Amino acid sequence: MPYVTRDSDGQITSIHIERDSEAHEEIDVSSSELQAFLEKSGSTQHGLLKEDLAASDIDMIRVLEDLIAVLIDKRVINMTDLPAAAQTKLSRRYGLRSKLTDLGSIVGDNEELMLP
Repeated sequence: MPYVTRDSDGQITSIHIERDSEAHEEIDVSSSELQAFLEKSGSTQHGLLKEDLAASDIDMIRVLEDLIAVLIDKRVINMTDLPAAAQTKLSRRYGLRSKLTDLGSIVGDNEELMLP
């Protein structure tokens, strides 16, 4: 859920994807007050909020991927408990991350090697 800042009259003045020192009030995305602010602010603010949410989706994907790995490592679930499509996608991501890790050690050992 987004966080908002308010002016002295209690009106929403800005929306933030994360809590900070100014934006500490969490508000439901379907709130009529938030919708009214977005309409009043125009599509620019709404577009920025959508961009922030999309960026946080990428972070959440990584969190979920790591969570699944922990659950599998602790034998809470098995990879085979997941649907076949999920198994395929996770296996592909694990393979890609493994290659990236391997590439990182190669670059670390050969500092003169420059990658594009």
